Amino acid sequence: MKAKNIRQARAQKILEALRTRYPSPRTHLDAATAWQLLVATVLAAQCTDARVNTVTPELFRRWPGPSDMTKAAIEEIEAIIRPTGFYHSKAKNLLGAAIRVCEVYGGQVPKTLEELITLPGVARKTANVVMFGAFGINEGLAVDTHVKRISYRLGLTEATDPVPIERDLMELFPREEWGDVNHRMVWFGREVCEARKPLCGQCEMADFCPKLEPPKTPRPQRSKKSKP
Repeated sequence: MKAKNIRQARAQKILEALRTRYPSPRTHLDAATAWQLLVATVLAAQCTDARVNTVTPELFRRWPGPSDMTKAAIEEIEAIIRPTGFYHSKAKNLLGAAIRVCEVYGGQVPKTLEELITLPGVARKTANVVMFGAFGINEGLAVDTHVKRISYRLGLTEATDPVPIERDLMELFPREEWGDVNHRMVWFGREVCEARKPLCGQCEMADFCPKLEPPKTPRPQRSKKSKP
């Protein structure tokens, strides 16, 4: 059997296993609107969803929509989102995104990838999360750290960068499953297939998982100072 066929057969088994374990997957981020999901996803960069969820209630209470946020001082936004890290750039991006949503898109979060990635702080992964989570649109498959790790371990991809990983996964899974595959892999990555100590004894995919690990990037060696 060719490598591509083997990978496709494995992907089908993985999909069935993930469906069984997580029949009704959902995002870990708390958000009531498309705008709030966009904000929460931007804040989740280099930060846990759990921590983001401790910050957004006050953020959304003060500025529930993009038009509200355009009236905020950037220092006020920074003060609230500081626990999420990189708060200077995140606050700048959120304010810029709010302004653009109001000025260009009539106060409504756009529904296309091409439009979403024009918003400050929104790259392809965030756009995919918003399109599926807010509008049920499967334009792509969001690749975060969990999806990246699990798809490599399970032999679904040989890539280590998000864009080619996404391309490989989109070829292996039906389009209507892309958003749920992301959610299911995130849950699975947090509960079972952990980064440092995967719980293989609790995994229904252990029998066919190749247990691959991506190559480690070598650390740059320090140059030795010559002795006088």
